[in-house]
Amino acid sequence: MTRVGKLSSSAAKRRRAASNHGFAGRMARRGDEAPVFGRNIYSQLAGRLGEEIVAGIYPAGSLLPNAQDMCARFSVSRTALREAYSILSAKALILARPKIGTRVRPKSEWNLLDPEVLAWHLAATPSEHLVDELFALRQMVEPPAAALAAAAPSRETVWTIADAYERMERFKNGEGDLIGADLDFHMAILEASGNRFLAALGGLIHTALECTFRLSWRGAASIQDNRLYQHRGVFEAIRDGDPERARERMAELLGDSIGDVREYLRQRDTAVGVATAR
Repeated sequence: MTRVGKLSSSAAKRRRAASNHGFAGRMARRGDEAPVFGRNIYSQLAGRLGEEIVAGIYPAGSLLPNAQDMCARFSVSRTALREAYSILSAKALILARPKIGTRVRPKSEWNLLDPEVLAWHLAATPSEHLVDELFALRQMVEPPAAALAAAAPSRETVWTIADAYERMERFKNGEGDLIGADLDFHMAILEASGNRFLAALGGLIHTALECTFRLSWRGAASIQDNRLYQHRGVFEAIRDGDPERARERMAELLGDSIGDVREYLRQRDTAVGVATAR
C-alpha cells in the first residue's frame, strides 16, 4: 500500500473521539438497522416514536393516542412518556395542548438540522428526493471547506487526512471500519477549513455521511476504486495547497457519489416492486 503521508496517532485518536461525540456516539447499530438509543427509557421511547412519526405512522396534523394507551403499548410510566414527548417537542415534531392532546406538527416545522431527526428520516426507507437534498447541502458545504483547508494546510491537517485516506485504502474491501475511515476523512476537512460555522455543521454532516455511505456501499461492503481515487485527489490538492483543485475534486466526488446512491435506491425500489407483485 502506498503511503500518502506521515501518520499522527494522537491526531487519529482525537479524530475518532470527535466522531464518537454527540449523537453518533450515543447510538449503536445492528447491521443496517435503525439506531438503538440506550441511555434511558425515555430516550429510547423518543427514538421509537420519532421514527414512527417520520415514517408516517402518525401523519402530520394527527393526534397521538392518549397517554394511557401509549403507556400501555410501550409498558412505560407516564413520567417516561412525558420525558419522551419533551424530547420530541424540542425537535419540533409534536405539540402538546391541554385538553386537546398531543398533535404531530407539520413537516415544514420539523427540525431537520437535528441529527436524530435526520437519522430517523434515513432509517424510514429514505427517498431519492431526501438523498438529493442531503447531497445538495453537502455540495454547498464540502467543496468550499476543502478549498479553505487547502488555502493554508497545517502539518497536522495533512497527517490527519492522510491517516483517514490510508485506512480507506486498507479497508476498501470491507475488511475493517471503512465507514469510520471515510467519515474521518470528510470530518477532518470540515474542521481543517478553519471556519467555525462550517465545523459546527459537523454533527449534521456526520449523520448524513454515515447514512449515505451505507446506502451507496450496500452496508459498506466495499468502495469503488474510482471513488477511492477521487478521495486521493482531494487529499493531494489539500496537501499541495491548491484551493481551486481541492474544490473541484470534492465537487466531482460528491457528484459521482450521489449517482451511486440513486442507483442503489432504484435497485431497492425495483426489488420491493417485484416482491410486492409476487
